[in-house]
Amino acid sequence: MAHPTQELTSENLLDQILNSLTDDKAEEVVKIDLRGKTEVADYMVIASGRSTRQVSAMSEKLADRLKQRFGLVVRSEGKETGDWVLIDTGDVIVHIFRPEVRDFYQLEKMWQPQGS
Repeated sequence: MAHPTQELTSENLLDQILNSLTDDKAEEVVKIDLRGKTEVADYMVIASGRSTRQVSAMSEKLADRLKQRFGLVVRSEGKETGDWVLIDTGDVIVHIFRPEVRDFYQLEKMWQPQGS
């Protein structure tokens, strides 16, 4: 059983997610503060991987790191196809896309205020 090594707050979780994605060479990482906009989560992170293999690998490593760091078991969807993986950690929702899939859905536009 993994023993958490760090307190589980949405900010610590966000930092660990951003560090994991950076370590795995994620591209165009965007952090969106959802506090006060929705009850679903405190933050959303959107990132791109260059290939289905990289998208799947980044999501697996992220899940492993969160389990080791916080003892957190996350839910994920889409890892089998690798076009778009959704990772729900509770306080932070992570989307990892292949670039053309990300362009198609344009999630950032839905959540970010215009002009930012």
